[in-house]
Amino acid sequence: MPLPTLYITRLLPAPIMEAIRTRYALISEPQEGDIPTAEELRRGFTHADAVICTLADRITDDLFTAASRLKILANYAVGYNNIDVAAATRRDIVVTNTPDVLTDATADLAWALLLAAARRVVEGDRWTRTGTWPGWAPTQMLGAEVAGKSLGIIGMGRIGQAVARRAAGFDMRVLYTGRKNLPHAALYTGWERASLQTVIEQSDFLSLHVPLTDSTRHMIGANELAAMRPGAILINTARGPVVDEAALLAALRSRTIAAAGLDVYEREPEILAGLEELSNVVLLPHLGSATTETRIKMGLICLENIAAVLAGNAPRTPVR
Repeated sequence: MPLPTLYITRLLPAPIMEAIRTRYALISEPQEGDIPTAEELRRGFTHADAVICTLADRITDDLFTAASRLKILANYAVGYNNIDVAAATRRDIVVTNTPDVLTDATADLAWALLLAAARRVVEGDRWTRTGTWPGWAPTQMLGAEVAGKSLGIIGMGRIGQAVARRAAGFDMRVLYTGRKNLPHAALYTGWERASLQTVIEQSDFLSLHVPLTDSTRHMIGANELAAMRPGAILINTARGPVVDEAALLAALRSRTIAAAGLDVYEREPEILAGLEELSNVVLLPHLGSATTETRIKMGLICLENIAAVLAGNAPRTPVR
């Protein structure tokens, strides 16, 4: 029997590509750095039994209209705000994602941003490389203490909890806000649920871990930034539009808040002009899940979901 047809929008890690080539007939072979055009997306969706897309691909209703053979769209990400899920559901197309496996990688990166912003790591690295560093001095590049401070978590899901657990090693008070109380077994000493306003006002470090929805878009804007402590640091590894980027730029310029660490942006891959000029912001190119182990696990979940659906079974991680 002929192999099922699969369309993948971007090149995936080598072990996943090897598995794909043995199990499926690829619509096209992606190359490193390729970004599919609108026509390539339409052609792929038209001829595929299954599709693997990424968070960088905008999957709209018109693509599903052309997808007469498509059974499953496997999103190579946890968040799925890039997909018109309702349009897929109307056409009985299953949509899946890749939860759980990228929790630790993303939590680690949030902490990398937090520490880098607090201790001015990137700024110091740049200075050292210039060859102009004169040597140690008592007032040189003073940063913020992390140990013993308060960490605010907005969005206490898997990743938010993983970030909070890491705070224990720094003896931090954790304030969090979420849609529901955590089960008692999940709570750690020093964790306290509070209102969004309280978390914003009382946190020395504020880390965002909410999905992008209508209610979370620009949830951190000018008013919220003004309510933060003057020495506070904002970390965003969730989705860029959760923060009003123009308001953040103004707050960083005016030192309304001390610093920020960003892995995501409002109009990726575009970075708001002016952010790159600031020394008090650390900018990363969306590296949250970017470890070899995690990216391979994400691909394996996509393949597991596809195999299940094409065999007539329920997928492991449906989004709805």
